[in-house]
Amino acid sequence: MRLTVSTWNINSVRLRIDQVLRFLAETQPDVLCLQETKCPDDAFPLKALRGSGYEHVVFAGQKGYNGVAILSRFPLLSRDVMGFCERADARHLSAVLGPEAGRAAGLAIHDFYVPAGGDIPDAGLNPKFAHKLAFLDDLRAWGARRPTGPAILVGDLNVAPLEHDVWSHKRLLDVVSHTPIETERLETLRGEAGWIDTARLLTPEPEKIYTWWSYRSPDWAAADKGRRLDHAWVSPDLAGCVRAVTVTRETRGWERPSDHVPVTLTLDL
Repeated sequence: MRLTVSTWNINSVRLRIDQVLRFLAETQPDVLCLQETKCPDDAFPLKALRGSGYEHVVFAGQKGYNGVAILSRFPLLSRDVMGFCERADARHLSAVLGPEAGRAAGLAIHDFYVPAGGDIPDAGLNPKFAHKLAFLDDLRAWGARRPTGPAILVGDLNVAPLEHDVWSHKRLLDVVSHTPIETERLETLRGEAGWIDTARLLTPEPEKIYTWWSYRSPDWAAADKGRRLDHAWVSPDLAGCVRAVTVTRETRGWERPSDHVPVTLTLDL
């Protein structure tokens, strides 16, 4: 059985609902995980998404720069939300695929939106950066106690952990998302919990991989100063099932796009 799971920081699901529907129609993943929906629950465009063929939708909304959602072709057995850093932020959502998913039944999908961290990489001067580091610490603690079983972790983790996950390792060492304190934390928590970084499993360094291009660039495509902030990890028991990881770069060129692009994981189960 082939299973496809996409992840996309859409940067406002209401503003870009047409782009979500276009991506679903053109790519047709089995599951789509969204981050930064910027949408309270009572305003979530549930009818439009279900009308696109994704009947099974769970979401955790919040005004501001948070919000996560999971859309699925298969029934979802649960909707679980975890809080981090003693906050009620909508930054995590998980669901389990039901028996109708066949060999994918029981697979847990975790959708994360890690805080961006602001612009100053100093926890003493920047509360947003301190929050990000604390969130990564909580994520590490959760990974150490996560129940065993097949699982996927996807989302905008807001860290480009490896040298070739950014356009210039040297120039971005002091830039939030690629500082050593962030990259070391992310790689440590991933390694301790046994998560497999599927993009780098199939495309090892030194090949560059980007999933985000700044709005500040006047010509993002020509400059190509990207970062790999969006990730798809699998539990160790799924490592042998990974067949492809696709970055849909062309969405960055759509009208009024998100600065992130979708990443799609393909598994053969």
